Amino acid sequence: MSERYGHDRRVGLGKRITSSNLFWPLVALLALFVANTIASPNFLKITWLDGHLFGSLINLMRSSAPLMLVALGMTLVIATRGIDLSVGAVLAISGAVALSYIAGAPDPASPATVAVAVLIALALSAVLGLLNGLLVAVLGIQPIIATLILMTAGRGIAMLITGGLITTVNSAPYKWLGSGWLLGLPVAGWIAVVVFVVLLLLTRRGALGMLIEAVGINPDAARIAGVWSRLIIWMVYVLSGLFAGMAGILSSADVMAADANNAGMMIEMDAILAVVIGGTALSGGKFSLSGTFVGVLVISTLTLTVTMLGISPLVTPLFKAIIVLIVMLLQSPRARTTFEAWSRRTAFRKKEAVA
Repeated sequence: MSERYGHDRRVGLGKRITSSNLFWPLVALLALFVANTIASPNFLKITWLDGHLFGSLINLMRSSAPLMLVALGMTLVIATRGIDLSVGAVLAISGAVALSYIAGAPDPASPATVAVAVLIALALSAVLGLLNGLLVAVLGIQPIIATLILMTAGRGIAMLITGGLITTVNSAPYKWLGSGWLLGLPVAGWIAVVVFVVLLLLTRRGALGMLIEAVGINPDAARIAGVWSRLIIWMVYVLSGLFAGMAGILSSADVMAADANNAGMMIEMDAILAVVIGGTALSGGKFSLSGTFVGVLVISTLTLTVTMLGISPLVTPLFKAIIVLIVMLLQSPRARTTFEAWSRRTAFRKKEAVA
């Protein structure tokens, strides 16, 4: 009796683990780590040099920061049944505004100049998110159409700001944001982690997450229940724009240049892939910021893996599509049912063999 009870407990624990939305994304991430370690035995090695941590994982933390910020905002938007295709354009505008202001300032190396430039860029990014929210929440335009407008026009706006040129500056305080260090770790990584933790606390320790999910599950029922659906939808688009603006600051500070044509190119697709890999449904409702966190790491690690294996970056989207397809198949209800049936048959055969 006790043996049977223990077996049932093990089966129940295994079922709970494999049914978690984070299980297969974590398996995919682990597989990528193993592949990288085989290709480069020092992949997991982290060293302490000149007061900083160095290694492939530290580089991964820094390089994935812009995508992490964009994906977190995208998660909230998708949770309300929306989509934000304009994040790449907002990222380009943010970097263009900040670098153009610094380049035209009398003292580009002044921390005050950099602070004003960052504030202007973030404020403009929030306003662009506000515009998306107005089109979606007030005017009732479909999110994909509303954000497609800014996606199309945004890079033109960035080109107007930079005069069609790649703007470069030499400012140590601004460079610190993209490639500096704080407590031994990259500043960009710290910013992304802090935003993730704050957002996680606001949505899971407060009522914000429940309100967003209520709007995503049934906006009309949420409105009848007293939830300000329009305000919630407006707010998530503002946050998405703001986070995209922060990503633009980090991206431009990393290379100290604003390239309106290429900055943030296709980052909206990577963000959507990360959200989907993390288990948040595009139909809205329940969302997982932790899942998005893992999804971003999968996408960023895959990009790094392609580089380390010497494969042309031009085929990286193909590998991303394959990884997403595999994870989606493993997460699908039918695949789970098949896996559970296979587990039961295997356990039954073992039991018969022992008997």
